Amino acid sequence: MSTGELLSIEPLELKFPFELKKQISCSLQLSNKTDSYVAFKVKTTNPKKYCVRPNTGIVLPRSTCDVIVTMQAQKEAPPDMQCKDKFLLQSVKTFEGASAKDINAEMFNKEAGHVVEECKLRVVYVSPPQPPSPVPEGSEEGSSPRGSISENGNVSSADFTQASRGFTERSDGQDKSAEARALISRLTEEKNNAVQQNNKLRQELDLLKREGNKNRSGVSFVIVILIGLLGIIMGYLMKKT
Repeated sequence: MSTGELLSIEPLELKFPFELKKQISCSLQLSNKTDSYVAFKVKTTNPKKYCVRPNTGIVLPRSTCDVIVTMQAQKEAPPDMQCKDKFLLQSVKTFEGASAKDINAEMFNKEAGHVVEECKLRVVYVSPPQPPSPVPEGSEEGSSPRGSISENGNVSSADFTQASRGFTERSDGQDKSAEARALISRLTEEKNNAVQQNNKLRQELDLLKREGNKNRSGVSFVIVILIGLLGIIMGYLMKKT
């Protein structure tokens, strides 16, 4: 906090939670420590980058005034998140009943004999706050999803055991899935082999049937010849008698 004779300024660092492509604002509170009207004016080394509302104004005796500083959306982050931009807040006593429309540049001219207080403010970029982790289903209300981590950063044995069990169950599930796929592959191969064997047996059976038919036809032909020869012999014998 600034301890000037006219205004107290809080804070002395403009802290912006930096995020790309997003406008970010922070506030200053000016407190008039005197019984006089105090005029103020805010300047910056990079006026195109920042919007200050109000950039000039009057702080009534023993009163406060809030100033909002908005940083325009940035397309890229500075190296090492360091910012060299600075602000200068000037304050000066003015006449009683003064308003913002009465403020002019001449009031802050030291060469004209005006007693002007000046306070330099620096800009600081900070990392934006991280959103809270979602509470998993089934957890108790108000409990933290990372409540298993102790204050010194160690994980409790119970939670380690639970995590190990979950990992083992996932591993067992993966092993069972692999075994099922292997069994299906083996059964499919055995089925294909059985079909091939069945087709081969059918082919061999058809071949045996064809060969049996040929053999039966040959036997019938021999019998016919034998019967014919027997008839000739019988006829020959009958003629001799």
